[in-house]
Amino acid sequence: MRSIVFNLSTLCMGFLAFSQNTNHHKTKKTNNVATVVHKNPKDLFDPAPFAFSHATTNEVDGKYIFISGQSGGEGLEHHLSKDFRTQVKFSLKNLETVLADYRLGVNDVLKITVLMVDHDQEKLKIWTEEMHKVWKNNKFPASTLIPVPRLALDDMMIEVDAVAFIKK
Repeated sequence: MRSIVFNLSTLCMGFLAFSQNTNHHKTKKTNNVATVVHKNPKDLFDPAPFAFSHATTNEVDGKYIFISGQSGGEGLEHHLSKDFRTQVKFSLKNLETVLADYRLGVNDVLKITVLMVDHDQEKLKIWTEEMHKVWKNNKFPASTLIPVPRLALDDMMIEVDAVAFIKK
C-alpha cells in the first residue's frame, strides 16, 4: 500500500513540476470567465471575513476543470520552505499557474479544498489573510479545510485542490 501511495505521490509531483513550467505559456485575459454565483444564505453567518462562500455555482454552459492538490513547493525543483506563510503563498501561486494554463483566474474557481498539517488558529489566520490578497473582490469559492497529520512529502505543510469552470 505504501508503494502505491508513494508512486501516486511521485506521479502527482511530476505533474506539479510540469504544471509550474510556464515559460511556454503566457497568461492572457480572455472572455472565458463564467458567471459564478456566490450564495451566502441570510440564515447563515457571513463567511467573507473567513475567505469562503457557503456555495457557488455557474449560469452558463461549459466544463469543469478539476485541479490536483497544489503544494507550497517553489519552482521546478519544488523547494519547500520551512515557513508556513511562504508555502501558503506558493500553493496559491501554483493554483493560479494551473488556472492560467486554461486562461482562467481565481474568480473561475467554484470550490477549493485545503489540507493543512497540524492546523491551528494561527495557520488559519495566515490562510485567511493570503486568501484575501488573492481574491481581492471578496467573492470566494466554496471551501473545505481538512486538518491532516501529514501530506505526501515530509516538509509539505499545505495542499490546495480546486474545481474551476470554463464556459463554452
